[in-house]
Amino acid sequence: MNAWDELVARCAARRNEKIGPLSDDAYAELVLAVRQSPADFADEPGERALLVVARALDGYRASLTRDDLLDDESFERERARRLSALAAECERAVSIDPDCLDARLIALLASEPDPDPLLTALLELERAHAKEALPEGDAWEDVFCRPRLRLRAAVARTCLDGARFRMAASAAASLTDATPDDPLGARHTHMLACARLEDEAGLGALDARFSGRESAWSHLARVLLLYKLDRLTAARRALRGFDSLCAGGAYALLRPVLTEPYLPDRPDVAPCGFEEAVMAVREAEPIIADVPEFIAWCQEQGWLVASAQAFAERNDLDW
Repeated sequence: MNAWDELVARCAARRNEKIGPLSDDAYAELVLAVRQSPADFADEPGERALLVVARALDGYRASLTRDDLLDDESFERERARRLSALAAECERAVSIDPDCLDARLIALLASEPDPDPLLTALLELERAHAKEALPEGDAWEDVFCRPRLRLRAAVARTCLDGARFRMAASAAASLTDATPDDPLGARHTHMLACARLEDEAGLGALDARFSGRESAWSHLARVLLLYKLDRLTAARRALRGFDSLCAGGAYALLRPVLTEPYLPDRPDVAPCGFEEAVMAVREAEPIIADVPEFIAWCQEQGWLVASAQAFAERNDLDW
């Protein structure tokens, strides 16, 4: 979530409603003025609340850079502290504007409840804010719709995390219907759900629809699907693809790495890079746990283990 850009867009749109409609050139000047000092233009409760959220997210993200020097105990204390501080700031934003959906969503996610209670809370939040249908066309283009779209993406991911795979696929599909370019990456959740459901046609349709936008999720989903279908020769080829096309993919798979919660959505990372591979493996954990022999099969592939070890040595990672 780029809260500052959305704050600028919302403040400019509100001001244009009050004094406009402005010409294109005048509106561009307005946007520049808002970008220089968003706080001066945040004169509605919704914008003031989003300003609090933007500052809180900045503080949270800055605190992540200090983790490398901490031992395990200190890391856990620092992690709990920063999540608590973020949740508290989001609650403050809600006190300014009870309808600040992003603040409510982030506060929920920062508390890190188990998937079942989290899903219940997310669905209640969604019902409370479904006051009108999303606009026709690409809903992402309306900046005021984006909080609802982020909430739906969180619902889809939580369904997957809680092993509600058909519900995850349905929620993800509804999001890509509303936002055809898929800025929130709902296709990733959908692909993993297809793998678990052994829905080869569904995964193929997603691959075709988003052709040229391959990711760690698409490569890993293909491996999992073929393995579950007991097509091991094809699964082995797909695993080689995951290893060769996703930097550090083998290491991410054989040595899972802790990931921070998405607050509120996935961070932007390089396609098929190591950070993306780590996220894909983390999101696939409910599927991998459901197929316990999968990792043992991966470990039998000597070339995969060698690739993971070489990556660890190159990047000074534990092995």
